[in-house]
Amino acid sequence: MKTPKVIKAGTTKFLDVFGPTLQLLTSPSEPDIEYCVMEGTIPPGVSVPLHSHPDNESFYVLAGVAQFLAQQEGGFNWLELKVGDFVHIPGNVKHAWKNTATENLVTLTTTTPALGRFFQEVGRVVEPGEQQRAPTPEEIGHFVQISIQKYHYWLGTPEENAAVGISLSMEG
Repeated sequence: MKTPKVIKAGTTKFLDVFGPTLQLLTSPSEPDIEYCVMEGTIPPGVSVPLHSHPDNESFYVLAGVAQFLAQQEGGFNWLELKVGDFVHIPGNVKHAWKNTATENLVTLTTTTPALGRFFQEVGRVVEPGEQQRAPTPEEIGHFVQISIQKYHYWLGTPEENAAVGISLSMEG
C-alpha cells in the first residue's frame, strides 16, 4: 500500500555541489518515483556554470534574487528572478545561474529522478551552515567524467562561460 511521506525540516542530507547546496526532499531512488524535489541554495557570489542536460527542471524562488541565463532565440539573455518567480527549463536547453546579491538564493526545484541521482553521486554530504571547501582536482575530474560519460550532460567550456560572464577559476 502506498502512503504519504512527510519529510520534517532538517531530517534529510545536504549535498554541496561545489558551492551550491541541495537538500533532496524526495529520494530519487524510491521505486516508481516520477520526479525529484529538492531545495537548492546558491550563496552570494556563487555561480552555476553554463550547462545542459536532457532532464526538465522547474525552479520556484523562495528567497533571494538571482541572475538566470536563458538560452533563447537569438542567443543568451540574463534574466533577474525574485521571490515568487518561477522558471521551467526544458531538457537540453543551455542555462546557468549567478547569485550577485548579498543574501542566499533559495529555490524549490522539481526535476527528474536521474538528475537527483546525479547530484547524489557528485555532491559532498555537509552539515547546514558548514564552511565549504574548494573542490579538489580529483572531485572536479569525477564531476566532469560522471556528467559527460554516464549522464550525457553538456558542460560549457571556460571560454563559453567567460563569454556569458561566468569565471570558472577557483577564486570566483
